[in-house]
Amino acid sequence: MSDTLKRLAAVIESRKLENGGDPATSYVSRLFSKGDDAILKKIGEEATETVMAAKDARHGGDASKVLYECADLWFHSMVLLAQFNLTPQQVLDELARREGVSGIDEKAARAPDN
Repeated sequence: MSDTLKRLAAVIESRKLENGGDPATSYVSRLFSKGDDAILKKIGEEATETVMAAKDARHGGDASKVLYECADLWFHSMVLLAQFNLTPQQVLDELARREGVSGIDEKAARAPDN
C-alpha cells in the first residue's frame, strides 16, 4: 500500500472518538460522531460530484476537477472503511484477488443476494 494511503488511514483512525478524536476540532471526528448515515451521505455527495466533473470534462471542462473529486470520494470511502474497522489494504487485497478474473465471471459467481 502506498505511504500516502497508510498515513491517511492512520490519521483517520486517530480521529475516531474512541481514539481521542474531538468533533469540535476535527472534521473526520465530527463525521464519526454523526454515524454511518452522515458518512454515507458524504460518499453519495462526492460520488455525484465525481460524476458531474467527469461529464463536464467530457465536454471540454477541466479534467483536473475529476482528480479533485475522486480524491474527495476516496477520502470519504476511507472514513467509511474505518467506521467498519476495515482498511485500505483490505480493499487492495480484494482487488488483487480479482486480478485476472473476468468481471462477468466474477459477478456470475456471486451469491444471488449480493
